[in-house]
Amino acid sequence: MKGIAMRSTTDILAKIETIEKEITDLKLIVLRKLTPTGKKVITLKGILKGVKIDNGDISNAQKSLYGKIGV
Repeated sequence: MKGIAMRSTTDILAKIETIEKEITDLKLIVLRKLTPTGKKVITLKGILKGVKIDNGDISNAQKSLYGKIGV
């Protein structure tokens, strides 16, 4: 009887190890999907060349974006 119980315990432990490995693999897959790829970052520097932005423009933009929440 002990041999059957021992084999059963061993089988259960082996299955738990398999499940743990699968969970680790799934975590890695999710992390790879969530981490940024090596894509080049595009800067907008120079897109507004020659345009002057003053405090009034910034104030108007803040009112436009945050006017309903009172920032």
